[in-house]
Amino acid sequence: MEREVLEFDALFVGAGPAGLAGAIHLSDLIDSHNRAVAAGAPGKPLGEMTIAVLEKSSTVGAHGISGAVLDPRAMRELLPDFIERGCPAETQVTRDDVYFMWEKSSFRLPLVPPMLQNHGNYVLSLGKLVAWMAGVAEEKGVLVLTETPAASPIVEDGRVLGVRTGDKGVNKQGQRKPNYQPGADCRARVTVLCEGPRGTIAKALEKQLGLTAGRNAQVYSTGVKELWEMPAGRVEKGRVIHTLGFPLPNETFGGGFIYGVDDTHWSVGFVTGLDYRDPTTDPHLNLQRFKTHPLVRSLLEGGKPVAYGAKAIPEGGWWAMPQLAAEGFLLCGDTGGFLNGARLKGVHLAIKSGMLAAETVLDCLLAGDFSKERLGAYQTRVRSSWAADELRRVRNFHQGFEHGLFAGLFHTGIQMMLGGRDLFGDRLGNTPGHERMRKLAEVHPNGKPPAPRFDGTLTFDKLADVYLSGTGHDEDQPVHLVVADTTVCATRCREEYGNPCQHFCPANVYEMVPSDDQGGLRLQINASNCVHCKTCDIADPYQIITWVTPEGGGGPDYKNL
Repeated sequence: MEREVLEFDALFVGAGPAGLAGAIHLSDLIDSHNRAVAAGAPGKPLGEMTIAVLEKSSTVGAHGISGAVLDPRAMRELLPDFIERGCPAETQVTRDDVYFMWEKSSFRLPLVPPMLQNHGNYVLSLGKLVAWMAGVAEEKGVLVLTETPAASPIVEDGRVLGVRTGDKGVNKQGQRKPNYQPGADCRARVTVLCEGPRGTIAKALEKQLGLTAGRNAQVYSTGVKELWEMPAGRVEKGRVIHTLGFPLPNETFGGGFIYGVDDTHWSVGFVTGLDYRDPTTDPHLNLQRFKTHPLVRSLLEGGKPVAYGAKAIPEGGWWAMPQLAAEGFLLCGDTGGFLNGARLKGVHLAIKSGMLAAETVLDCLLAGDFSKERLGAYQTRVRSSWAADELRRVRNFHQGFEHGLFAGLFHTGIQMMLGGRDLFGDRLGNTPGHERMRKLAEVHPNGKPPAPRFDGTLTFDKLADVYLSGTGHDEDQPVHLVVADTTVCATRCREEYGNPCQHFCPANVYEMVPSDDQGGLRLQINASNCVHCKTCDIADPYQIITWVTPEGGGGPDYKNL
């Protein structure tokens, strides 16, 4: 059966804020150019251009998750009348609070640090935002293809010519089922990768083309979030709370957030840095423990969780951003490391990066030249933009937390005064998170801590939360979590780290189960639970887990996250 070949002028991989903003802006730029030429401006019209966005989820927004508090700066540039057009940004921030938390007490800062001030920003659902943006893109003639995961890059002579999408109708053994359908070769004059953190295509290209040579190592956190439905009158709409401290030890990066989405919903989440030391660190458990704090418990009592999800967050900052342009492709959004870790915001930067990519693509279309040199103008545009100014001001933020929370706060204050520079230099290094994990015996000489208990009212186990995520995959398909050598899991990893995959995965995908009567264990992968957060691909201490795209449409079905 032959693969279908689809030809596009511009291909955006990923229907997140970066990909959709890029497609919308490119369509607008082409339309503006053609109208100007028709009115007598010099140049030739571009004619009909084919712009496509590929999305692996069943519907746009089903895999969309963020806190999220939106800085509207980029959205105003993209669509100045976004509120009038019906953008789902109904809730403006009305109040900011920042707390230091201990197990039973808390202290509210009398002044909110500048990076956490959200006046003029919006509390919203990222999934609802990108679903709305997809509608705007389609109105402009952009082709948005759902259930179409990009599985591998098409590379010829060192140039990316597009992507090959995943096959459908393959069973667990890799054999073709009666409904087998090969993936298509989506070829394009330029491919813009907006896959989110740890993108499948970007990761493959990084290995082939060395996109991170000379850069700091990217470091990540995992954000775990529940949406809580409350009785009327129990939510302060527009209130934004950020916390530091409990339940994390001093040496682990992270913190909590609670956002008043509307009159009846709190968005409650916790972010755990994946450069932790303790191999039993569990991002999902951190959220559950966070909710037991008296401050958080008082806000949630009487309510119930109605949605759940998790996502990796690129925290490395300016120095960890990869090469953003190469032969035939550009990197945008989380794939390119566009995240301000100090503000815990990346949506506005993703939108801006997509717009800058679109402006570069327009120049290439007008010149008929998609060479590496002309595409490289994207990096120049980024460096000259307000997005780069924002990122440079916090370029050493995560590195400042190398020695724990209080040292990190000290370094943050210094960096604020010095415009991003630190006492120890203009560029501090990052260590990949998995290299910082210590052996189990070093951290817990008496063995693993006891298994946690959940009450089913305020705190929940992973399976209960996965149910709220709406996650589903065809059970009869190849496992999309590829472990290079499972014997490592049963022997070396068990002995050295106590199988941390059972802890760091927020969806109970990885389990060590009995393999014989002699106490042996084997790894069981519950792939159907996977919420596509990519934590396993990042945090495994041996780096032998590779997340690949499952059959199109599989994964979570997030609602209002």
